[in-house]
Amino acid sequence: MLTRNIAALIFTLASFALLFPGLTNPILEITVSADLPIIGKTTFYEQTQSILETVKNLWAHNNEFVAVLIFLFSVIVPVTKGVILLVVLLVRDFGLKLRMFRVVQLIGKWSMADVFVVGVFMSFLSSQSNSSVEAQLHSGFYYFAGYCLISMVGIQVAKLPLSKEGVS
Repeated sequence: MLTRNIAALIFTLASFALLFPGLTNPILEITVSADLPIIGKTTFYEQTQSILETVKNLWAHNNEFVAVLIFLFSVIVPVTKGVILLVVLLVRDFGLKLRMFRVVQLIGKWSMADVFVVGVFMSFLSSQSNSSVEAQLHSGFYYFAGYCLISMVGIQVAKLPLSKEGVS
């Protein structure tokens, strides 16, 4: 195996290690409060959710389309891309390796969609915010961002041999 592909394998495995906590750890905390006369500062709503909890809550509140989009671009695409890249790096059959590499390149065009989904979600919350609405990022956001960056590096580092002779 080429040294570059060993590095790509390490990056891909590291990205998987970051993906799970990125999906399950809290990503965002939203607090809605107001400074009321006589009572003072009162919190009306406070919620902290992970990406998977957000999908579950969207589904439960009849926002299936948004839930499916977030699940697709934050779970299905990243896992599929990573598994296929592992196949490309570990399989010896050149034809299969070549076909799978093309699939990774195709999926790679959608690889920033997961970042886009989270970005749209964050920008929506910030655009709705005022002095009564606060949003705070948590560890899940940073794990997920780390996954996105490291998985992109893994794909960029991977090198497919140009012929069957170069396959090891």
